[in-house]
Amino acid sequence: MTRPKLPIIAIALALGLAALGPLASPAEAGGRVSWTYAPSGREAGGALATGLRLYSIYNDVRDGSIRQTGRDNVAGLVQRGRGNLGLVEQRGTGHSGTLEQDGNRNAYGLFQFGRGTDDHIVQRGNGGSGATFSYGW
Repeated sequence: MTRPKLPIIAIALALGLAALGPLASPAEAGGRVSWTYAPSGREAGGALATGLRLYSIYNDVRDGSIRQTGRDNVAGLVQRGRGNLGLVEQRGTGHSGTLEQDGNRNAYGLFQFGRGTDDHIVQRGNGGSGATFSYGW
């Protein structure tokens, strides 16, 4: 059995480290992470809707609200129907978010933090609920 020569091992190691370099580099500007929860079951959907309605009572919101803290944020809320609750909250800089609700007794919360997130939600039907949380850097 022959041993590989040192230069071959060094070249293989260097190529391996070079391939791993992009994976180990720090996060670049303009990234984001987002999580959406839209339960399909009646029980889970009702629990989320109740939570959003309690949150809205705590914040003195009746049917819908856009709350922004920061700068250069853009938001919109459109509701068609009865008994809908829509919440759009943006904290940070450079967010864009819209929520459109068509139907009755829907509840949805769009929460954006950090900077530069872009979310556009359309909720149709009756008795639905959901929430989206986004964080950008």
